[in-house]
Amino acid sequence: MPVLKVKERNIEINEEGFLVNPEEWDKELAVALAKTQEDIDELTDDHWKVIDYIREYYLDKNIAPMVRKVCKNSGFNLKYIFQLFPSGPAKGACKVAGLPKPDGCV
Repeated sequence: MPVLKVKERNIEINEEGFLVNPEEWDKELAVALAKTQEDIDELTDDHWKVIDYIREYYLDKNIAPMVRKVCKNSGFNLKYIFQLFPSGPAKGACKVAGLPKPDGCV
């Protein structure tokens, strides 16, 4: 299983870059996941708005939100979310937010 080194921690990720143990997630790890798995050099306030919403929704409902909920609650259209997370809200944003790979995500 691949390992992502973040400072003194070795974080297990699967072959697609999703966390094996989502409870290890923190903001420092999100920055590392963004850089190494999604080629995002810097997480802006807009990135964090999407990440925070996805995490809150997941922690409350134990499932990733549907894309239209992400758009509605962030105030961003889908095109802009794809600019923030080029691999998309289901794959890229969920990965950086530390969620398991969403069902139906290819």
